[in-house]
Amino acid sequence: MKLLFIGDVVGSPGREMVKEYLPKLKEKYKPHTIIINGENSAAGRGITNKIYRQLMEWGANAITLGNHAWDNKEIFEFIDEAKYMVRPANFPKGTPGKGLIFIKWNTIEVAVINLQGRTFMPPLDCPFKTAEQLVEEARKRTNIIFVDFHAEATSEKQALGWYLDGKVSAIVGTHTHVQTADERILPNGTAYITDVGMTGPYDGILGMNRDPIIYKFISSLPARFEVPKEGRTQLSGVLLDIDEKCGKAKKIERILINEDHPHFS
Repeated sequence: MKLLFIGDVVGSPGREMVKEYLPKLKEKYKPHTIIINGENSAAGRGITNKIYRQLMEWGANAITLGNHAWDNKEIFEFIDEAKYMVRPANFPKGTPGKGLIFIKWNTIEVAVINLQGRTFMPPLDCPFKTAEQLVEEARKRTNIIFVDFHAEATSEKQALGWYLDGKVSAIVGTHTHVQTADERILPNGTAYITDVGMTGPYDGILGMNRDPIIYKFISSLPARFEVPKEGRTQLSGVLLDIDEKCGKAKKIERILINEDHPHFS
């Protein structure tokens, strides 16, 4: 089976890229399952019910989140009813939403797990121990297990990748918004990439207007970060080819669409 993952959608520019290019990606790659990280999809901060439904209507089968999941307070009104939304599983017990969901392609189930790192991030439960528990739970139903690890530190992402090698079909990194060129199949059959990258403004800094960020670095004073309303955009993702019987990955391919890396004429 083929699984397409689209990284960190940022604001309306990111949503417009999904709307425009997802049909083209579906036509070119013919993925059976599509997962999108939507934690920044509402003006760069959180997600709304309307945007969740939009992403699903455009072709997503599941939406993953991250540390900005709670930035838009509307999420508390719908997350428990959003069947195909998954937030970091290592939030404390009692947190709204789900950290593990199952989606279907024909008769085959795909487990989707979302985890958040702890290095340079807010303190949460251990992602390694949480992953171990959820993978054991997921394997009772399916061999195909996808993990979105929303984390800052490259070392933490690599460590979890090696820790889960052979236990999951793929572990992909999100959060840093810069696509890394280290995609590979680990020795025991798990697809890995440190960060898939972001979908949204191409000429900003991590999807935000440049000037306030540069000002903050120069002055050490606070500044308001906002998503640019205009300008060039990009889409970042990965395509996974997974053996549907054993759940091991056979191939991982990076996708980067912008004016410097055009995928479509």
